[in-house]
Amino acid sequence: MDNRRLTLLGRIAVVACVPYLALKLLWVLGFDPGVLDTHRIGRAAWVSANVVTFLLDAVAAVVAHTLTRPAGLRAPAWLLAFPLWMASGLLIPLITGLAGGSATALVTGAANPLSTGNFLAPWVFGVVYGGFTVEAVTLLGAFVLYAHQRWGGLLRRPLHALPDTGTRALQRIFVVPAAVLLAALGTVHLLWGAGSTLGVPAADAASRTVISSASEWVAGLLSLAGAAGLLLLVLPGPLPGLRVRTPLFLAWCGSAAAFACGGCLWLGQAVTDGLSPGAAAVPEGLPGLLGALELCAGLVVLCAGSFALCELTAATRSAPASGGGPPAPPAARAREHSAFRASRPAARECVSADDR
Repeated sequence: MDNRRLTLLGRIAVVACVPYLALKLLWVLGFDPGVLDTHRIGRAAWVSANVVTFLLDAVAAVVAHTLTRPAGLRAPAWLLAFPLWMASGLLIPLITGLAGGSATALVTGAANPLSTGNFLAPWVFGVVYGGFTVEAVTLLGAFVLYAHQRWGGLLRRPLHALPDTGTRALQRIFVVPAAVLLAALGTVHLLWGAGSTLGVPAADAASRTVISSASEWVAGLLSLAGAAGLLLLVLPGPLPGLRVRTPLFLAWCGSAAAFACGGCLWLGQAVTDGLSPGAAAVPEGLPGLLGALELCAGLVVLCAGSFALCELTAATRSAPASGGGPPAPPAARAREHSAFRASRPAARECVSADDR
């Protein structure tokens, strides 16, 4: 059943990428359907931005297809985990921020920038963000099923049962400050979402919309959730019986959002400033500092998480082999292997609904 669901979700995710990829390809080739003001951005910057975003969505389509294939379970973990971490950090804040901002505009009657049509026609937002919504649900849903197939034993463990790996103490030294930093950054985002202009230039404060305010709320809540998840993973004392998957989900989403939507955006703006000194792409004041700090926090979590995943999966694989006693003879091992294969259907029937 899980395999069928995984295949279905992965194929829908691939199809959901097609409209966005087609639109980006047309824009790169010089056709501009849905673009109302073709002189608003320079041609070189326009083509470069569309090539980069085309490649990002193409990677998402390839990863979604890989998740549906049997070879996906044998692929190196980093090859799938990193692009899916980035996809989580881009899609979750984008979709939730747009949904929250659009709902707020609908209820309060405030102007929705997606319907003004100053630069892009309104139908473009429908095609792009509609595809992103389907892609977020199906791609991330497929990854949840994939993760439980590949690392289900680790994800279902309580926090107190995590093996004490060699770098656990070192991880705390780096992860705890990163979690505190994420909590501080999330607090600033919440203040901005509530209307505060702390450290924000006057021009940026005047250009706020319901979408940008909702995005600040989402960024703040995700950062706080990520900080809580990180602290629970490295300091499980308050909730030792909590299963690993819950704080890991919080840490995954929060750190990915800070890194992808905050840090990588700041990095792209800094590169633009370096290539074009007069561009002034990096935000001034506290927003620019926040982007740099989010990049640093995301990198720390990425490195610590990579080491932790490698150590924990290695410890999980070696645990059954750690028992004493002489090795069984070849004939006995063959009989044991046959008996194990014969018992798998019965064992599958005995798995509880919660484990599934």
